[in-house]
Amino acid sequence: MEQNLIVEKNKENVASMFDDIAPSYDFLNHFLSLNIDKGWRKKAVKILSSYTPKSILDVATGTGDLAIAMLKLNPEKITGIDISKEMLEVGKKKITEIGKQQIIDLQQADAENIPFAENTFNAVTVAFGVRNFEHLDKGIKEIYRVLAVNGVFLILEFSRPKNNFLGWLFKFYFGQILPLIGRLFSKNKVAYKYLFQTVQQFPSGDEMKNKLSSLGFKNVSAKTLSMGIATIYTASK
Repeated sequence: MEQNLIVEKNKENVASMFDDIAPSYDFLNHFLSLNIDKGWRKKAVKILSSYTPKSILDVATGTGDLAIAMLKLNPEKITGIDISKEMLEVGKKKITEIGKQQIIDLQQADAENIPFAENTFNAVTVAFGVRNFEHLDKGIKEIYRVLAVNGVFLILEFSRPKNNFLGWLFKFYFGQILPLIGRLFSKNKVAYKYLFQTVQQFPSGDEMKNKLSSLGFKNVSAKTLSMGIATIYTASK
């Protein structure tokens, strides 16, 4: 049913791959999505605004785009973690440029071994990173552990459109065009093909909602974006 991934999805390979593409990551993200990804993050922040979280953990923060967008929530602290040192370095430069180092703190850490105590954060977010967890259930359990009671967990992730034509277009663009452009602009020859494959294999829609419920979360919901190309999942502890 599933294709074998072109790169084995383990922590070392994922960290190395994102280290390679870090210098071009932001440019390619915005260029290849026609800046639609920025709008998706805005929708995620709008959803979070109703929870008024004061302490936020952004898992797989990458270059910090969602962490920076969440400054609009006026939290006391945003902590971002990622396994890629080079992605974090790009993020730290961006945060320094806007003078928000006192609010946003980026740290190198593994999503499956989060270095914080239970019930620490009012909100935990993951944008376009949960599909790269080596062990999905373990990562989600760790997020549940550090999330405060009644806190919100938000996932923003690619999903597979249900419309047949849009699904075909999505597969063609993300499976053929995106890897070609990615090879031209990044040092890693297979990263963007790998990223597409993880989207195809990742649970989405009801399957993802059921997984969150089975791992202890309540009030699980899903909101599709751009005709199903992406989905925002929310759940509480």
